[in-house]
Amino acid sequence: MLLGWHYMEFYAEAYGINQYFASRGYVVISINYRSGVGYGRRFRMPPDAGRRGASEYQDVVAGAKYLQARPEVDPERVGLWGLSYGGLLTAMGLARNSDIFKAGVDLAGVHDWSARARDPRPGAAQGMSADERKLAFDSSPVAAVKTWKSPVLFIHGDDDRNVDFSQTVDLVQKLRAKGDVHVELMVRPDEPHEFMLHKNRLDAYNATFEFLNRFIGKK
Repeated sequence: MLLGWHYMEFYAEAYGINQYFASRGYVVISINYRSGVGYGRRFRMPPDAGRRGASEYQDVVAGAKYLQARPEVDPERVGLWGLSYGGLLTAMGLARNSDIFKAGVDLAGVHDWSARARDPRPGAAQGMSADERKLAFDSSPVAAVKTWKSPVLFIHGDDDRNVDFSQTVDLVQKLRAKGDVHVELMVRPDEPHEFMLHKNRLDAYNATFEFLNRFIGKK
């Protein structure tokens, strides 16, 4: 069977990280959520995904509930992690459903879709109406900061040209001001969206495992 994942380089690394978690006794599920590939145009381009409604997040919740129903899984120790769009969905899970997701690692995630309406660079979401900006904000993790309870580790390079580093800085400030969320931050200077230096990649992946193992691993 042809796996329906995107063929970018990172997905090979993600497979390796998930294998490492599995080798340490974790049950791992990797979600090919709406807006992924392998199931046709309607699956790839749903009209209510991303900044237009975040419908793909429903697939992440469905995957977590499937895990919780498994006899070999402790339903109170489910976590999540991801890079870029996976970082966005990690933050979304912690913000909207800390009752399900007890810890997460967010690598270079988008946290406020509406901020892109103010981005002057080509390809940004310029020209959104007021209603579209509101929907974009409501479809973002920052809209649910008040219900965020679970611990989080943010990892980001400060020279990211894909997802602005300010997206992470802003969310970290909001959570720290809130005062009831355990927040950790790893910043790698001069690194772009996907880290270039092998050492920094290893540091990020080791930190991902260590953080999740600390909060949802067996005591």
